[in-house]
Amino acid sequence: MNLLLACAVCFGQSDSPMAWGTNLGIFLMLGVTVAVLAGFASFFIYLMRRARLFASGAGASNGRVEEGPTVLPMSDPQEGTAQC
Repeated sequence: MNLLLACAVCFGQSDSPMAWGTNLGIFLMLGVTVAVLAGFASFFIYLMRRARLFASGAGASNGRVEEGPTVLPMSDPQEGTAQC
């Protein structure tokens, strides 16, 4: 008759190195999950703050003329010419 032996965690020896490693792995996975969720939450809080700042007018130019890239009006493209 063959004996089936459980690992130290399932068998009930909670002070073994295998049980300690299993617990550490569980806490590591929980930590990664919490970090990812905190990253998502902080990104959405950042977006809400930016939207509130823009809605209050503080994100506008405040009367200043900002220098930016000049956009030239496009003419009608002709067949056979490259427009870049």
